[in-house]
Amino acid sequence: MPRYEYRCRSCGDTFELSRPMAESGAPATCPAGHGDTVKLLSTVAVGGSAASSASAAPAAGGQGGGCCGGGCCG
Repeated sequence: MPRYEYRCRSCGDTFELSRPMAESGAPATCPAGHGDTVKLLSTVAVGGSAASSASAAPAAGGQGGGCCGGGCCG
C-alpha cells in the first residue's frame, strides 16, 4: 500500500499515512488531532539503466538530447 506525506496547517507537523491510491486525496487528520492538513507532493527515486543513461555522454554530432532527446525542441 502506498505511503503519502501530509502537513498539518495548524501545528506544522509532517506525517505519513498508508492508504489505497483511491483514498490519497481524502482528508487526513494529523496525529495531534487537527483536521486542517494538506497532501504534499513526493519525489520518486528512479534507478537502473534508464536513470544512468540520462547522464551518458552526448552522441556525436552535437545533439546531446537534453530534455527532449534531441528531437523537436531544437
